[in-house]
Amino acid sequence: MNERVPVQASAPVSEAAREGEGIPGIPRARHTELNRLPIHFRLGSFNVEFLSWGFIDRTKWWRNYLHAHTYYEICYAFAGRGLFRMLGTDYPLKRGDVFIAKPREEHEIIADEDDPLGIYFWSYTLVRDAGPKPPERLLSPRETARDEALDRLLHAFVDSKHWVSARVPGMERTLELLSEEISRREPGFAGVVEALASKLILDTARASLPEALPGEAVAPRAQDPDAALVEQATRYMRDNLMRNLSIQDIAAQVNLSDRHFTRVFTKHAKKTPIDALTEMRMASAAQLLLDRSLPIKEIAERVGFPDVRYFTTVFRKHAGLPPAQFRERGGTRFADPERSPIPAAPGKKPGHIERPMKKRK
Repeated sequence: MNERVPVQASAPVSEAAREGEGIPGIPRARHTELNRLPIHFRLGSFNVEFLSWGFIDRTKWWRNYLHAHTYYEICYAFAGRGLFRMLGTDYPLKRGDVFIAKPREEHEIIADEDDPLGIYFWSYTLVRDAGPKPPERLLSPRETARDEALDRLLHAFVDSKHWVSARVPGMERTLELLSEEISRREPGFAGVVEALASKLILDTARASLPEALPGEAVAPRAQDPDAALVEQATRYMRDNLMRNLSIQDIAAQVNLSDRHFTRVFTKHAKKTPIDALTEMRMASAAQLLLDRSLPIKEIAERVGFPDVRYFTTVFRKHAGLPPAQFRERGGTRFADPERSPIPAAPGKKPGHIERPMKKRK
């Protein structure tokens, strides 16, 4: 946003134009304090970095002359009227409009002399990461569907030729909440700011399209009573792995007798509640064992086994290896024991396998 050029003071703002004054006690100008906070994150395959946040009050007439950027600049009119000149075409502006300038698009904004625009504006880079996805974790089907939907939306936004839209009914509230979070700076405010900034980008992208794109397919919560019961019981078991759970404890959470609960759970899950609980504990233990700073005794206690010897027996049965060996192999199970790596000797690279020297004839 180029520096604005005030020319003359406008008449006093009418009461009708004062609607949407923002959050009481938090001036709109506090919005600019977001410039002190680094905000960058990933949406689908796109990396986002916010560059600036700004605010222009509507107390004077103003105009910024024809210019272009190498980044995305978005403006939201919270009051007044004006004109947005984009690539030689004039678009009228009013309160509640969002208007968009993408990289290398020449544009200018002219406030109305009698009813000057009041705007928020912000800028960011939106860069698609063309490389392979980070290998640090596998995405669940739900996460994959979410990222694919985000990519469809953001690709459509980049290609859109629609620069002004009023299809952003919640954007002013989002901007006010951003000002509130950066003003109060209470615990967790940075995460809330990031989430609200993500919403700004998504709402802008949605508004730039002539019609809404389909969202990702999300499996609904279980509607079958038995499936819902198993889901509730499973969640309770996962949240209480450290405790010495009994069938009575779990059944009480779903208001069933021990016998009826066991019958319903086993029929639906194809395993008994105890088997399901043990599998959860072993899966959790396998993850914890990869942290070499945790003693095996502590890991056993964390997953509900106060007796480390019994934990070792159960873990060996499920993993095929005792905990210490599982940790030494980095959680890798080898189909052929002959191919398993031998711990590196001093001065050797990890995974080095000593080979016997050939005897001289």
